[in-house]
Amino acid sequence: MNHLPSNLLPNEASPKWMNKGDNTWQLTTATLVGLQSVPGLVILYGSIVKKKWALNSAFMALYAFAAVLVCWVGWCYEMSFGDRIFPFLGRPNVALLDQKFLLRQAFAGNIPNATMVYFQLVFAAITLILIAGALLGRMNFYAWMLFVPLWVTFSYTICAFSIWSTNGWLFKMGLIDYSGGFVIHLSSGVAGFTAACWVGPRAIKDRERFPPNNILLMLAGAGLLWMGWTGFNGGDPYTVSIDASLAVLNTHVCTAMSLLTWLLLDILFFGKPSVIGATQGMITGLVCITPAAGVVQGWAAILMGMMSGSIPWYTMMVLHKEIRVLKQVDDTMAIFHTHAVAGCLGGILAGFFADPKLCRLFYQVPDWQHYTGLAYGIMGGRAKAGFKQMGVQLLGIVFVILLNVTITSIVCLLVRMIVPLRLSEDELQIGDDAVHGEVAYALWGDGQKLETVNEILAFERNHEWPNVELKTSSEVQLE
Repeated sequence: MNHLPSNLLPNEASPKWMNKGDNTWQLTTATLVGLQSVPGLVILYGSIVKKKWALNSAFMALYAFAAVLVCWVGWCYEMSFGDRIFPFLGRPNVALLDQKFLLRQAFAGNIPNATMVYFQLVFAAITLILIAGALLGRMNFYAWMLFVPLWVTFSYTICAFSIWSTNGWLFKMGLIDYSGGFVIHLSSGVAGFTAACWVGPRAIKDRERFPPNNILLMLAGAGLLWMGWTGFNGGDPYTVSIDASLAVLNTHVCTAMSLLTWLLLDILFFGKPSVIGATQGMITGLVCITPAAGVVQGWAAILMGMMSGSIPWYTMMVLHKEIRVLKQVDDTMAIFHTHAVAGCLGGILAGFFADPKLCRLFYQVPDWQHYTGLAYGIMGGRAKAGFKQMGVQLLGIVFVILLNVTITSIVCLLVRMIVPLRLSEDELQIGDDAVHGEVAYALWGDGQKLETVNEILAFERNHEWPNVELKTSSEVQLE
């Protein structure tokens, strides 16, 4: 110990078990993920919708972040990662608010519980914000206020415990979900689509025409989302490792390839390079690589990007118009395609392309060879292990879908007993001003509403003002 620099010597504030570099990286990645939500998705939602819904859409995201934070530190973290009471759920425990717990070593990595709680919090928060994307432009805000704490308590916790907790049943079976393809994206896609079914559609005029109010701001939000994914996938080894570096690089390679693939398909079939379409392709690439980021090689990430830019494109642009249930449910931001479809795709491809040697770097367990992708199983003479891994991945997909359809439906029914899920027709016609008494854009005068300015202009047209003859300075001097 004496040979270490003084700043690395353990002390009461920096115990022997804590790695300062790992703790710094973990706090940084958590903040990057938080920035994806606030302000990333706040900006993206507020700008990609019709002007009259800009404020409501942005605020649904901001509210969800705050509400999940309180629930998470209160009881949801322990339900997701605490002591097991069922194979799919941990025991609620308010001990999380005790500093003795927060300052102890976390269940994984050389970091304190306080850091782990913060890191997992931002993942839970962004899941609810993604669900909001399917409900923009018509959900009663009071219903959303109730939906968020109920859903994170009874749906997210079960999914997170089953897949990420070391005591979870799917974790023990060997499900590969590197950073949330199942827990976050598949869950939010299915839950958002289910909730949209219960809430009902937007107003007819909004469904027919729903232009973004500011595409440049939309790109700013999308940029924060993309760059923030460095923390989303780079933080899940819970350590500063070569696997974290690989996960970050694979994330950006897959995303770029997905964006370019989607863009090319738009040009080939529609004749124009759509900016909104490219953004959707970016998102599907980010989602698809998430369950596999640190366990696949670079060439696999490129192939995954090509598939994530084409398969969700096909389901959105072709199948959506042909399948009755997809046409009937009003999914505002196409969350089903960008997250449920892309999340399923990523989960399956993780089971196919997972390199057992990379899984050893990530999982750091003696029996790492049972994490064998089907492609490597066939090439290495262990096809049985590869097919088993694919079976576990498919089982995880079925579990997440059934769980979220069931719990989301129950939550919507409970909320509907208290307040209406959907805004009234009059509120749907007005938008932000009817819901919040505020509007996103005040472009006339000192923040005056358009109606007020129109009244002033009408007054000026109907009244004559005295004519004033202006004189030059020389004329005044002559007088």
